[in-house]
Amino acid sequence: MNTKTQALVINPVQLKEHWQGHRSLTRRVIEAFPEKQLFHFTLGEMRPFGQMVEELIAIAGPGVKGLATGEWAKLDENLQLGEDKEKLLEVWDQTTEEIERWFPQIDPEKFEEKVIAFDQYEDKAYCTLFYFIDNEIHHRGQGYVYLRALGIVPPNFWER
Repeated sequence: MNTKTQALVINPVQLKEHWQGHRSLTRRVIEAFPEKQLFHFTLGEMRPFGQMVEELIAIAGPGVKGLATGEWAKLDENLQLGEDKEKLLEVWDQTTEEIERWFPQIDPEKFEEKVIAFDQYEDKAYCTLFYFIDNEIHHRGQGYVYLRALGIVPPNFWER
């Protein structure tokens, strides 16, 4: 078996675009929230969506940089953005730019190597990247539930 990484279904550029499509949709979900509910509305034991978004920001930018450089910062979800929707969106957009900057620097062959992301999550680099994407989709789904509970029609999930 050839040990070189080959794009059998999707290449790294397409994977980055796939992720950025998800991020664009998540941004529209953030925009759909009234500011107060973004930071205060909850159901059951779930956190407010604004806190979930801060987690996504804390993972995405530092995570893609870690995959590119092998240097991992400690995970810090305490972004201290206050309850300011515009600030949250601004930092979301900065993170999108970080992904654009760092993702092309990931050597495709490194996707098969084991990494320890944020000193806590050990897996192959491609699995770690999929975790970042899957986690965003998971939390965005929670945001959809919140929006529906608030009587707000969320963006179409297929429009990325």
